[in-house]
Amino acid sequence: MNSQQLPVKRCPEQMTVRHAGQSIERVPAISTAPFWAELLLESAVDGENNVMRASVDPGIITHWHTHPRGQFLYVLSGVGFAQRDGGARVELRAGDCVWFAPHERHWHGASTTSTFCYLSIQAAQDGTAVSWFEPVIAEETGK
Repeated sequence: MNSQQLPVKRCPEQMTVRHAGQSIERVPAISTAPFWAELLLESAVDGENNVMRASVDPGIITHWHTHPRGQFLYVLSGVGFAQRDGGARVELRAGDCVWFAPHERHWHGASTTSTFCYLSIQAAQDGTAVSWFEPVIAEETGK
């Protein structure tokens, strides 16, 4: 490896424990306001999973985005919404899960009256697990 190449992030090769709170960061610029995300597993290797726990304040929603290999969301607490491009906005509550197909343009976020906490799982392809686009405009959410 030459000095200009960085090592590729990949999943650990053996059992690894990451204790709660070790990698929480405020995520800006991909939603209507920053929210907290805890990276639990991170990889840029094709087919390996990326896992995060997100905690979103009331009214905050992501921008439009896609995942090259799809995305699985599991709602841990609160009330939120998800919507695929051209589809209806769907309410989500604790225990609900959502699958977004590969390259399905969508957004998700908190209701205006509740926080929204979820677990997100998506696999990498060609070095990334997500492609971000423009903010969602209110008319698109079906409110």
